[in-house]
Amino acid sequence: MSLYLILKTLHILSSTVLFGTGLGSAYYALRAWRSANVAVIAATFRHLVFADWAFTATAAVFQPLSGLGLMHLAGWPLMSPWLLWSMGLYVFAGVCWLPVVWLQIRVHRLADEALAQGTAMPLSARRYMTWWFGLGWPAFLAFIVIFYLMVGKGA
Repeated sequence: MSLYLILKTLHILSSTVLFGTGLGSAYYALRAWRSANVAVIAATFRHLVFADWAFTATAAVFQPLSGLGLMHLAGWPLMSPWLLWSMGLYVFAGVCWLPVVWLQIRVHRLADEALAQGTAMPLSARRYMTWWFGLGWPAFLAFIVIFYLMVGKGA
């Protein structure tokens, strides 16, 4: 098997981890939040924060590195429109994702505090979740377009 095929396989697998972890995290976060159960919110967001660091962040770093390697091995010019759009959308998705990580950490901490004090979630958590949800959509849509560009490669 060639280096190109190995790298392409790893690139596809890491994009699956990146997209799948994001989609799964969104599902479980929304389910936990809608339960209004502070213990469920605290436990779920603890796991989401871990998953973001262990899986999402790792894949997010590997994606551009493997993409640049594939670009070099395949001989694609850096200025190819589909590559420029893909990289721009990837940066855009990252700009959306970074505040989402901070928001998840804040919601997790607020849930832990509310659980320890036996209180409901504070109103600030609702504001954080509104921002979290709002930032998730553009990142999700950016990844859909990136997948399309990767498959079509400007065709």
